[in-house]
Amino acid sequence: MFRFLVRRILGAAVILLIISAITFLLFYVAPRDPARVACGKICTPQTLALVKHNLGIDDPLPVQYWHWLEGVFVGRDYASFGHCNAPCLGYSFINREPVLGMITDRFPTTLSLALGSAVVFVVFGVGTGMIAAVKQGKPLDKIASSASLVGSSLQIYIVGIVAMFYLSDEWGILPRPNDNSGFTSDPAGWFGGFLLPWFVLAIIFTANYTRMTRSQLVETLNEDYVRTARAKGLSARTVFFRFAWRGAMGPIVTILGLDLGSLFGGAIITEATFGLHGIGALSVKAVRDNDLPMLLGVVLVAAGAIVLFNIIVDTVYAFIDPRVRLA
Repeated sequence: MFRFLVRRILGAAVILLIISAITFLLFYVAPRDPARVACGKICTPQTLALVKHNLGIDDPLPVQYWHWLEGVFVGRDYASFGHCNAPCLGYSFINREPVLGMITDRFPTTLSLALGSAVVFVVFGVGTGMIAAVKQGKPLDKIASSASLVGSSLQIYIVGIVAMFYLSDEWGILPRPNDNSGFTSDPAGWFGGFLLPWFVLAIIFTANYTRMTRSQLVETLNEDYVRTARAKGLSARTVFFRFAWRGAMGPIVTILGLDLGSLFGGAIITEATFGLHGIGALSVKAVRDNDLPMLLGVVLVAAGAIVLFNIIVDTVYAFIDPRVRLA
């Protein structure tokens, strides 16, 4: 287990390094010059050179990237901002604020959206799929299967807008999505602000988990070891939860890790749909403003979240299914 985790962590570090290098390189293909944007309308060559020096972009590209890596691990000195302690992701070209601080302020919104919706759609999706598998071929199974097909074809940006219009604006059933309340300072306000996004995401993701759980359980219930457990006289409840359920949960946990990563990486669509101010909205602004430090920071955090969830899923997979060996 220890060797497995060490290998995955080292591999994750290499992946993040490659992603940051590609992002750094693609930034310089962009037609807009961040120094000229920050310089303003009346910009002399002397002022432009001073702005580039203050932003730390007057060196060759490899040197700039090396300075950025140096800041991440040991800190960095800026001409206009002073020393930035590690881990330093730099200062925003536009706001002149530490990138790490701005991401830290926005990260709870994205985290609440991703984890909260995951709890909802896993509980309802897996639960409905289990019922459909047990009631295989019966009316309840057919209803759940048909509903999952409809739900899996829906899109967040369509269902979200329609749900906000009717459930929040017209009928007033649910509060309009907002991230103004903190989990610790105002739990009720926090819960109400994320309730509609969780509900909409649950509709879409629950359909996938219902269909997947049903198919996995139906297949597992026909395995030889499950039939052997029945033949030994074990109760249906014991056979289902101790043998069939554990065998079917492995692939579902794997997909859950990918979905959690996509919720972080694809936060642009979800946050834009519900008007939330997380790292997805921050990344859109960074691209629009040609803000390299902010863009690098957001990409690094999103990629790190995806890699982290994949490592957790691979580790949990071995505990759920004894047939899997990490070595």
